[in-house]
This record gives sequence, C-alpha cells and structure tokens, in this order.
Amino acid sequence: MSAIPFIFSFNALPRTNFTRSINVSPTRSFRVLCKSQSKTQKTNITRRFSPLLESSLLSHNGDGGGVGVASDQWKAVPDIWRTSADKFGDKIALIDPYHHPPSTITYKQLEDAILDFSEGLRVIGVHPDEKIALFADNSCRWLVADQGMMASGAINVVRGSRSSIEELLQIYNHSESVALAVDNPEMFNRIAKAFNLKASMRFIILLWGEKSNLVNEGNKEVPIFTFTEVINFGKESRRSLFESHNARKHYVFEAIKSDDIATLVYTSGTTGNPKGVMLTHQNLLHQIKFYSDIVPAEVGDRFLSMLPPWHAYERACEYFIFSRGVDQVYTTVRNLKDDLGHYQPHYLISVPLVYESLYSGIQRQISTSSLVRKLVALTFIRVSLGYMECKRIYEGKCLIKNQKSPSYLYAMLDWLWARIIATILFPIHMLAKKLVYSKIHSAIGISKAGISGGGSLPSHVDKFFEAIGVKLQNGYGLTETSPVIAARRLSCNVIGSVGHPLKHTEFKVVDSETGEVLPPGYKGILKVKGPQLMKGYYKNPSATNQVIDRDGWLNTGDIGWIVPYHSIGRSRNSGGVIVVEGRAKDTIVLSSGENVEPGELEEAAMRSSLIQQIVVVGQDKRRLGAVVVPNKEEVLKAARELSIIDSNSSDASQEKVTSLIYNELKTWTSEFQFQIGPILLVNDPFTVDNGLMTPTMKVRRDRVIAQYRDQIENLYK
Repeated sequence: MSAIPFIFSFNALPRTNFTRSINVSPTRSFRVLCKSQSKTQKTNITRRFSPLLESSLLSHNGDGGGVGVASDQWKAVPDIWRTSADKFGDKIALIDPYHHPPSTITYKQLEDAILDFSEGLRVIGVHPDEKIALFADNSCRWLVADQGMMASGAINVVRGSRSSIEELLQIYNHSESVALAVDNPEMFNRIAKAFNLKASMRFIILLWGEKSNLVNEGNKEVPIFTFTEVINFGKESRRSLFESHNARKHYVFEAIKSDDIATLVYTSGTTGNPKGVMLTHQNLLHQIKFYSDIVPAEVGDRFLSMLPPWHAYERACEYFIFSRGVDQVYTTVRNLKDDLGHYQPHYLISVPLVYESLYSGIQRQISTSSLVRKLVALTFIRVSLGYMECKRIYEGKCLIKNQKSPSYLYAMLDWLWARIIATILFPIHMLAKKLVYSKIHSAIGISKAGISGGGSLPSHVDKFFEAIGVKLQNGYGLTETSPVIAARRLSCNVIGSVGHPLKHTEFKVVDSETGEVLPPGYKGILKVKGPQLMKGYYKNPSATNQVIDRDGWLNTGDIGWIVPYHSIGRSRNSGGVIVVEGRAKDTIVLSSGENVEPGELEEAAMRSSLIQQIVVVGQDKRRLGAVVVPNKEEVLKAARELSIIDSNSSDASQEKVTSLIYNELKTWTSEFQFQIGPILLVNDPFTVDNGLMTPTMKVRRDRVIAQYRDQIENLYK
C-alpha cells in the first residue's frame, strides 16, 4: 500500500549576527500541511530522503515504511549507513586522533550523527537540490557533513582547505552554492573577506573550532553554526518527529533517485580551469558495490586514510570500506610514518607519491647503514628483483604487445629457464625476507595491500615493493568516472599495468587521428564506457560533448593499450589488462616531428636520489630539456663523496650541481631513444601552495613551463 502524499515546510530562520550563539527550536519552526486536506495551500519545500537510511522514521507512518528497501537495493549513497549500522552496530568505524576532541566512533553512532546532521540542515533552511560548498580536509566531521548533505537531498560541492582563495571563490560561485561548510576558524578567517564581498551565503557551518576564534569583519548578517549546533538541531527535530504522531503522519517523503546528482567535484586538472563533474548516486554506488572485486576487505580489517576526502578516489574508497565493516584511521602526511608502525594497517589507500616517499625512506635507511649491512641489503634486493622477474615469466604475468603467440617449443623453454633460475634464487629470497624484509614490514605495516591510484606508479617503486613482499595494487580512473575504471586484482597483479576493467566497464583503444578502433597490442587513445561515467560537466554541455560521444564513450585523454590474449607464453595470464603510458596532451613534439612521452623519462629520472622533481620540456625544439628541482642534501652528499667539493663545505656552485644532475640524468635515462639535453635548476620545489602542483600532488606541467618560460628559452640559445 503506497503512502498518502504529504508535504511539509518550515519557517526560515532569522538572520543573525555570526558572533552570537543561536537558539533554534525545531519543534516550533515546522509548519505542517496535509496535501489531501489543504489542496489550495501553496507549499514551500519537499522533504527529500535517502530511502533505506530513513526507513525507521518512515515505518511510523503506519505503512511499514512504504519503501522496504533491502541492503542490496541501495538507491542513494547514504543508504549504506543503515545496512552497516545493522550489521556492525557497536563495532568501531573510524578513529580520528588528530582533531580536538579526538574521536572514536562506532557504526551506530556514525549513522545517528549523519541522520542528525541531515535533519539539522533541514532545520536551518536547506532545500533539496540546493548546493552547499564543503571546503574542508579529512576528518570524521567531513564524512558526517558530506553524508548528511547527501541524505537531505542537497548536492555538496567539495574542495580542500589548501586551495587558493581565488579557486575556492570561483568554485563556490560557478556551482551556485547557497551556503558554506568550512573546516575551521583559520580557514574561514583566510577566505572571509573575499567571500563576504563576492559570494552570497545564506549561512556558514564551522566543522571544527569555536566561533569566538573568527575574525570580526565582513557580513555579520550571515548566521554561522558550529557542527555541534547543527547536530543538536537535528537531534531535537528527529526526537519530535518520532514522538509526535500527528507530525509524522502529515509528512510526505520524496525518495532520492539513483540518477540524482549527489555531488559536484571540480577537477584539479594539470591544465586549465577546474570543471564541475556531476556525479550521481548511481555513479558512486557502482564503485561501492564492485570494489570488493579489487579489495577483498573483511570485518576487522584496518585502513589508514590520509588523502583529501573530496578527491573522488579517496571518497569512493571510504564509502566502500565502511560498507564492509572495517575500521578506518585518519592520519596526516606528517604522522604517516609513525601511524603505519603504530596502527599496522591491513590496507593503505594512497597516491603514488606516498609509495615513492616510503621507497625513498627505505633506500635512505639502507644507504646510511654500515657498509656490511648496506651490501647485504642491496644484494638481497637484487636477488629478489631477479626472482620476481622469473616468477612473472613462468606465471604468465608479463606485458607483451605482440599479437602473435610464441611457438609452443619457445614458450616451454622460456618457462623452464625462468623456473630453474627462480628455484636457484628462491632460498636467498626467503632468507632476505627473514633477515631484512620482515623489519621493513614491521615498520610500514600494510599487511594485505597498498592501493595506488590518482597518478602513474613508477615501475621501479612497483617492482621494489613486489620484491620485498608488500603487495601494491595499481588502479586507474578519472574524476569523470567516479573514479575507478580499472585496477589490479590480487589474483592477477600484473606489474606495469592498471589491471582489468572494473565490472560492467568497457575499454577500447582508438587511433588519435582517425578514430579507428585498434586491436589489442596497439597503442592509442583509451576510451571507456560504464555506469560510473559522470552525468556531465555542470553548466558546460560543450565540454561534456567533447569528452563523451553519442554512444556514451568517454575519451580519457590517456595513451594506452590492451594486452593481447595468448594461450601460452609470458602473457598467457595477462590478456585483457590495461596499460596506461601517459597523457596524450603531454606528448612533446620536437621540431623534427618526432613524438616523445615525457612521463617515461621523468619517471626514470626520479629514481635518482639527487632529483627531487623534474619536468621534461622541448615542445617545437630540436632536443629535450628539463626543469629540475634538485635534492640539496643528496647533491651535497654526492659532491663530497666524489671530492667535487671539500668535505667540510656546505655549498656547491651552480655549475657543479648542474654537472652532477646532468650525469645523473644520463645514467638513469640511458636506455631511452631520446636524451635530455640542457637543464634548468630551480631552488623552489613545485608545491600546492605555489600553484605548481594540484591538490592531489600532480605537477601542473603547463604552469611550470609558463613560470619558467624565459629561462627555458635561454636554454636553447
């Protein structure tokens, strides 16, 4: 029996000076209208709801809830919390040790907080489909705010606190947000003047900190609520709804549809202005339902989280793991090393830069050991790398472009030789695990797997962790695809690839000029199709049409290929995996007409401990060049060891540093067809704060080139 349609509205809150606390009584603010009794009365608002999440409230309407949604029939992202609260109840869901107060929250408490926050938003005047900017960093309150907004039928517009004021203001105004939820008083004080002058805000929510720490300037007519106030408003309103039979029976609940927009995520992009990606509940639910094929998380597993939560990769992963009954610990870049040892996580979900940092830290520790320990460790690692190389060959998990299968005789001899060498190396590899790698494992935890995404995972880092027994699962996706479209499974973890497509996801490779579909083994532009594809770019249909064609294929803008299927040989168990080789628009075309993929050279160069960051340049030039940020400590150390400078010297001339870096580049890129010629050394690293990196730690190539344009031109004179 379907529910009788009822609609409710409530009085708007008075505008209030933001330096005062506000006392709102939700029970007095509601005005109930029964549609069947007062058809002529005009309604002001419709209550949108997440079907399964609010099923307990609906069941009081006398029709058993009117929905009856099972856990495998989620229609909206917040529906997952009802299922998780039922299954995992008093189990710890998350630990947030670095905010005040530190928080440890169970699944049931998390569901209640989301419901309270969602209801609190309705009390202070949020309407369905309105957009609320959520500018904050990773924390338990971010998660509650994010899901509370979705559960109320609002659309959140997300970004981190480290973004520039100009970028935040552009996102806020372009998205037509009506209100702002901000991380803390420090962030609000930084943006307050610009936002009060150039943005229209109905209210502001402060996730952390007290209103007494806010600057007393700007538009004082905009109410400011603390996180706790919003929670309390919602708690009181929910109590009145449950206790008042008349209030409950007069409400109609309009269910959130799977195709409704859940969030706007503005691309950080390495070029151009960010575009607002419209992700629906269906997009995100696809990720939640099928990540288990990649990460077989179990109840009791522990995840360590440090990525920006507004980034689609971290966000979808969080939703997924909370649907599996695991506990998540929030950490920071500064505390990551200690927390890895302290919490011993089963999984770490992060970007390649974090694994590169862990790799560099391990290498640094080995290099500073005694001569004997250093030689033993390096010998063990070389042996393990060789063992794993042979193991990949005989297991058929190599990347082969050739469409033609090898002969049966050749494949058998190749398999036999790899097996023999692996058998010889195996005892040494096992000894290395016991004497050396076990200590590394104890220091970094990650007992099950590290999940890498959001950028290219360098092959030397990938192979190193494989050699020491730490599983890395590399994935691939875009904000526009919610984000994951392919990932390596533990059962088929093919090094150098991004694995097989996620379930219900299709890939094809097309020629960049003709658009012709290319067979496996041929390199071209990767296109993808599946239920995780965005609804489009907000208020930008032309940009949407540029990336998604009439048949629903999205142009990723990446160059890659698909491994051919072979029944025998080195790639017999790798058929169908995707290999990504870089961005098509990053391709450098030399004046000779030759095309160069800079990413491969940069990845090789970054293996040098002397190079902190590098951007290869040379568009329309006769040869390649590079902008290099040297690792000053390592450069001085190398200069002393090579007697280029005195052992007591604390500085080296620009000419000597340039010579050292140039020799390093020659060493690490010698196997490539194209070599790097002139180099420009710069002292200041590329960072998020100076605008030369995206918030997800990708170098903004175009901005680096633009900033150093004159110096780059001088390299070629």
